[in-house]
Amino acid sequence: MRAVVALLGVLLAALNGTMQLRSADFSAGGVIPTRSMAVDCGGENRSPALSWSDAPKGTRSFALIVHDPDAPIAGGFYHWVLYNLPASSTALPAQAKLDAAQLGQTSRGQPGYYGPCPPPGPPHHYNFTLYALDVAHISAQTPTASQLEARFSGHVLARSVLTGIESNH
Repeated sequence: MRAVVALLGVLLAALNGTMQLRSADFSAGGVIPTRSMAVDCGGENRSPALSWSDAPKGTRSFALIVHDPDAPIAGGFYHWVLYNLPASSTALPAQAKLDAAQLGQTSRGQPGYYGPCPPPGPPHHYNFTLYALDVAHISAQTPTASQLEARFSGHVLARSVLTGIESNH
């Protein structure tokens, strides 16, 4: 039943021209694989494969922010901050290798991907948010997620969110 609902969502989005973000590694609302978790939590810290479609006309670049709003720190935890992804791109492979000028700062204070590592307790939600922007380049030097969001404020043509869950029992 879940697969039918997901397929209907994708078909409706395609008919409506709504930008869609997907992963070959986990389904919407599904569990993020262990290999994508942080090394500290038994994972390999490999970013999951992502793909997207139906970006609106006028898209000149993409940005992606991965956020855990359930983290026990003010504002949640940012796991991946990407920007200046070319408008021609439609995917990021697993363990994506990106240029330093495309990587923002995670909540750990470093650029790059830092996989989920929730504390024991209820599952955490990891929101992968893709933004289609009407600017080709954002001038920034390793921005935090909030700095990046301020830079592209007023330039978002569309956004799509893919949420995965993870727990550490």
